[in-house]
Amino acid sequence: MIECKGVTIGYPEKTICKNISFSIKKGEYVCIVGENGCGKSTLLKTVLGLHKPLKGKIAFEKSFNKSSIGYLPQQTEMQKDFPATVKEIVLSGFLGKKKWYVPFYTRQEKAKCNTIMTELGVAEFANKSFKELSGGQQQRVLLARALCSSDELLIMDEPTNNLDSKSIKLFYKLIAKLNKENGITILMVTHDLDKAIKDVTNVLYLKDELKFAGTRDAFCASEYAKLFGVEEE
Repeated sequence: MIECKGVTIGYPEKTICKNISFSIKKGEYVCIVGENGCGKSTLLKTVLGLHKPLKGKIAFEKSFNKSSIGYLPQQTEMQKDFPATVKEIVLSGFLGKKKWYVPFYTRQEKAKCNTIMTELGVAEFANKSFKELSGGQQQRVLLARALCSSDELLIMDEPTNNLDSKSIKLFYKLIAKLNKENGITILMVTHDLDKAIKDVTNVLYLKDELKFAGTRDAFCASEYAKLFGVEEE
């Protein structure tokens, strides 16, 4: 689905991470890990086309429509106080697929929205203001919005930041279900790999350059695993 060849990321005045090469196949669940400032979020934005690589190339499968990627960025204070209902926010995930001259949501889009909200346990909040929800509830709403954008590829940037332990556990359970049962490919930056590791298929570890790119089992057996509280089973 995605191939990254000899990529260097950063800005014209500063290189953040270099020698990044990996590929992601359809149906894989890939976590990107590393210390703060190592380029995890920058790599995601480069994959999304929001930043250009300083070197190298990132290519998608020819049949894949990049405009249909479901993206869940790091949540900001502004997002938390966004003045809209839950259903309005979830439905807005369809906007990226629409032509500029189609201002209304179709019956099929509304039905899909309702189905996704039910699956993620936020249907009961449909008419509530987004800002009235807890952090965990808000993240599930934003995940539902991302799923309205794509049922093929989800890209997420530290989606469990500032959530309590119960919400983190529920969120990772939802992600694993979407990957295993719905076949959605996942590319996610996480700071708590120890909580996600049992379900991921592959791990990327960044530190000045790509230090590791391989399967979950290979990572657990590597010298890097203990850095993230992960032990070989």
